[in-house]
Amino acid sequence: MKQRPTSFFSRLIYNLVKRYRHSTIPRWVFLVMDMALFVVSFVLMKAASMYGLTMESLQGGIFEFAVSGVMTFLFFLGVGTHRSIVRHLGMTDVYKILIATIGPMLLLWTFKFLNTTIRPQIISSQYLLSYSDAFYLFFTLAVLMIVARLTIQKIYNDYFKKRRPEVNIVIYGAGAAGIITINALKQDIHYDYKVVAFVDDDLSKVNQELNGVPVMRARAVLNQKFVDKNNVKELIIAIPTVRQMHKQAISNKALDLGLMVKSVPHIRHWINGSFSANQIENIKIEDLLGRESIRLDNVNLVREIADKTILVTGAAGSIGSEICRQLFQYQPAKVVMLDQAESPMYDLQFELRSNEPYCKSVDRMEFVIANVKDKQRMEEVFERYRPQLIYHAAAYKHVPFMEENPYEAVYVNVFGTRNVADLAIKYGAQKFVMISTDKAVNPTNVMGATKRMAEIYIQSRSTDKTHFVTTRFGNVLGSNGSVIPLFKKQLAAGGPLTVTHKDIIRYFMTIPEACNLVLEAGAMGQGGDIFVFDMGKPVKIYDMARKMIQLSGMPNIQIKEIGLRPGEKLYEELLANKEATIPTHHPKIMRAQVRKYSLEAIDNEYSDLWNVLETMNPMDIVAKMKHIVPEFISNNSVYCQLDRKEEAPRQSE
Repeated sequence: MKQRPTSFFSRLIYNLVKRYRHSTIPRWVFLVMDMALFVVSFVLMKAASMYGLTMESLQGGIFEFAVSGVMTFLFFLGVGTHRSIVRHLGMTDVYKILIATIGPMLLLWTFKFLNTTIRPQIISSQYLLSYSDAFYLFFTLAVLMIVARLTIQKIYNDYFKKRRPEVNIVIYGAGAAGIITINALKQDIHYDYKVVAFVDDDLSKVNQELNGVPVMRARAVLNQKFVDKNNVKELIIAIPTVRQMHKQAISNKALDLGLMVKSVPHIRHWINGSFSANQIENIKIEDLLGRESIRLDNVNLVREIADKTILVTGAAGSIGSEICRQLFQYQPAKVVMLDQAESPMYDLQFELRSNEPYCKSVDRMEFVIANVKDKQRMEEVFERYRPQLIYHAAAYKHVPFMEENPYEAVYVNVFGTRNVADLAIKYGAQKFVMISTDKAVNPTNVMGATKRMAEIYIQSRSTDKTHFVTTRFGNVLGSNGSVIPLFKKQLAAGGPLTVTHKDIIRYFMTIPEACNLVLEAGAMGQGGDIFVFDMGKPVKIYDMARKMIQLSGMPNIQIKEIGLRPGEKLYEELLANKEATIPTHHPKIMRAQVRKYSLEAIDNEYSDLWNVLETMNPMDIVAKMKHIVPEFISNNSVYCQLDRKEEAPRQSE
């Protein structure tokens, strides 16, 4: 344990720091200290410059002290040297000290010059500091003020901060952000961070030092030998503009080495333009799954959306709400946001009316509580607003729930879609864009089958006046009911994390990315189109759970395999077996070539389905669904018995 300081000055500073180690020392203390240092500096200057003490020189010294002291005090107050937090001393504080000491020196020099050039003199020159004495006085004062602050900072670091746990880290990025990061970490009051190496891809920086820390190549640092030898615990990515794919590669390599991974946010997210250690963010699982930002054809979207009345169903959901946020970028005449869930709808209303930039468009917002399966209510909405564009995101999406409630799944997902689609034609809407799912492809569950049936219906409805477009994509990160929020809740509860199967895989994209593509696909669709999004590489849910545990810093959390749920399959597909795609002008959007259905056949089948639905018999309802969608083969479900005996339940292998 460190010993207490023994000298009076050190003990005084030690006791002050001890008392205020969790807060800040009052400003008046530093103002008094600085004026005391001025007195010391003046005495030292006089001791060095006076060879003989006379009454006249003593009187002159008192006058010199009074004039220079008042000037110095006023400069201290004006510059605010006493307002800085000493434990976070930086170059800005040093600049303040220099200004507060050079200022009065220059003022005294100016006064001395004017006094000696004006005749008669205002006062005797012997009562004014000479040029050299003024320089020595304020040079000494500046040195003492800086040394005093550095001493307080060192005592604080040595006797208080050093007792905090040590953490060895590596900083990826030896540029300006890396320097700012290491300086911010030095001020952290919770941990004593020791930077053992900088990593940089710029070979011109390699084998040099930054603040005494070596700059090395990635392969020399990101290996188990280096990590173990230096007991490295964390890696901080200090490249705020790093490309997404590069960030993922760095993070994955660090996670494989058992390191915690953090990153420095972009400068626009710094608080008041400055950066502190508590702004360093933990890497999130979304950062490891997200992709490079999408380039949109804004001209095309403005032409599609500007000055139009737009209806968004399911507006309070994850996808629907993000579509609403993005629509306001393109100056629509009105956005009618419709949902049956009142609490999420209230949250959306509060957000859009309260926050920039949406609050500027309050007069363009309409919030409607309604259920798409209520045809009479939906007719009232269409009659009142007469939307020109419709984004249909309203649907039940939870696979196990819909497996248990096929009546509700069909009523909302199929006939709710039919209600909105028929009204779109009746009231002359220009375009209807439906949000579908990869679970509609070769469906193994009720939910996926209902979405496929909705696709079939709207695909058959396109007319010269109303164009119907379907967008089909996989899971979105962070959406309501998705796996990532579930894992976060389980982590918060101490685990375990549950996965249905060790080999289950899914496609993922971020909510903003998915909605960007929905708007783009909707703009390019000409009727009867099904657009498929490039979902990238599939992700193993088990690997995702493992990485989330690593990112959480709780390595003892277990992963529990609980078995596939009813209707669930190991993998999702974006295309049915008989479908193919053709490219569009957007590299992430493809147009599916799908089987066509006659209007008359669809109307007959859905009329029969409605009659079966009224029986409310789950087996009969699902049997009829399988008749309409022959590729609907149940998996791990009570409805497997309805499939032909020769047709084995579809499993991924």
